[in-house]
Amino acid sequence: MKARDVIHCSGHPNVRALHPTTFEVTTEPSLSPAGDCIIGVCADRGASDLNPDLKTLLADDRAIVTTRLSVDRIEAVVISRGSAGLTLDHPTDLVWRRSAFVCGRTVAVGSDTVARTIDRRLIELLAGGADLVVEIEASIPE
Repeated sequence: MKARDVIHCSGHPNVRALHPTTFEVTTEPSLSPAGDCIIGVCADRGASDLNPDLKTLLADDRAIVTTRLSVDRIEAVVISRGSAGLTLDHPTDLVWRRSAFVCGRTVAVGSDTVARTIDRRLIELLAGGADLVVEIEASIPE
């Protein structure tokens, strides 16, 4: 079983991507310097708006979640897990976490990548306002 969704968002001059345990995209149009986990703003959807089939798979402990962050020709691939505790009901935010903590904003847990480990070339482009494509795919091994 597989499902996917694609989120389009934009960079912002305050993208710093220094957070040690998460990264986030948001539908909010702006970002303060304190938001050091946020890598994209003006996202075209929040957690509650994701494809229902994807949400079903994300809310399964067996799910393997592959997220591709693409800006121009630079791509970062993030491997995470789903969790039965996910509610995916937040209207504006999507958060990937290294830990197993879940809340309405959490899209995936156990992520092998966090804001401060994302390719700095990608972050530099986002700080310049580049567009970001976030492809999320969840699968449950047979």
